[in-house]
Amino acid sequence: MGLYKRTKNNSKPLARQIIDLIPFWILNSCIKAHQANKGCWRYKTYDQLAALIFGQLNKCFTLQDISTAIGVNMTFIADLGLTQSPARSTMSDGNKKRTYKVFEMLYIKLLSHYKNVLLKQHCSHIIEEIKAKTIKIIDSTTITLCLSLFDWADFRTAKGGIKIHTCWDEALMLPEYVCISEAKVHDSKGLENNIFKAGTIIVEDRAYFDFSLMLARIKADNVFVTRIKENTVYETIQELDIDMHEQKKIVLLDEHIRLTSQKAIKTGISQHTLRKVTVYDEQKDEWIDIITNNLEWSSETIAELYKRRWDIELFFKALKQNLQVKTFTGTSENAVKSQIYVAMICYLLVELIRRNICKTSQAFSNFCERIRICFTYYLSLDYVCNNIKPGAIRVKANPPPDLFSSGLTQNRLFQFT
Repeated sequence: MGLYKRTKNNSKPLARQIIDLIPFWILNSCIKAHQANKGCWRYKTYDQLAALIFGQLNKCFTLQDISTAIGVNMTFIADLGLTQSPARSTMSDGNKKRTYKVFEMLYIKLLSHYKNVLLKQHCSHIIEEIKAKTIKIIDSTTITLCLSLFDWADFRTAKGGIKIHTCWDEALMLPEYVCISEAKVHDSKGLENNIFKAGTIIVEDRAYFDFSLMLARIKADNVFVTRIKENTVYETIQELDIDMHEQKKIVLLDEHIRLTSQKAIKTGISQHTLRKVTVYDEQKDEWIDIITNNLEWSSETIAELYKRRWDIELFFKALKQNLQVKTFTGTSENAVKSQIYVAMICYLLVELIRRNICKTSQAFSNFCERIRICFTYYLSLDYVCNNIKPGAIRVKANPPPDLFSSGLTQNRLFQFT
């Protein structure tokens, strides 16, 4: 909290205060790693990052919107740390040519830098039986694109699209990393790494039900919890007892099984005893079958683990509703991926602010809207988080001069040159 000013006014606009949460040495290391400023004279990586963050958090749908909004006032341009407002054509060239990998690396480094702060401020419901375990949730979301404009994003005959493959860290409640591919890529092939360190619990949907992947995880001492496909062939080895009173009737069946199909035998997964738990899915109002390689935990723990998948679904919903990942300012593959990774950076920064500065619990959507409204104002993060509230405010006869003191209203917000 000592890093953030608690006064109402600030010499920098809210937009710059949020950008400044990205340590310069981290950004500089990413720039050097990918030589992102090579051959650039004016529109450098910081300029592009500032413009894209501005577009994300201020809901600008086109490059022209970003250019116009930043260029409204000279003082505002300088206070964003820019030497000039970016032109639409310059931003277009930067999005097309500067590799998206610099923003991908920046997100990963920022997550690592703020990891302890985010962990300390996040309070999630702990499953007692596995409270010391690492839980990863894997899923993907599809974004439809116009194939005639995004011809590289193959999906179907007359439709284009991309998939955002995500590995969600349950303790951080943030994506650990994401991979972006064409929508035609199968979910189980989307992530570069599907195997984790020993003892990690992996929760997935039915799309990741793959015999080879399951066997690899068993060998790596990973625990997988995923939904079984309806046409899976198996034999029951043992049916386990269920205390219906203690389980609150969320578990219908718990049994040890062995996969017996020809493909399972060929893969080698048939040699391992697995477990099938039939649980009630409150979201879909139906009974579903979950398969796991853990034979020791209670069936209620298995059911609760699979229920945690809802966290990543909520993330996808929040990302699409509050940040710009469905409408793109460029059509090249690099431009699309750059915009998505900058959206991830914005999501991380908003969560950092929401968890560490807000004194009361606030919904992510409502908080994003508050940031958007105050984005160009010279108000401190603490004031925006904790003092701006909905409702009618009556104007006093002599309004206090300190709300926009030091001439900020005249000299910064409305001085056009």
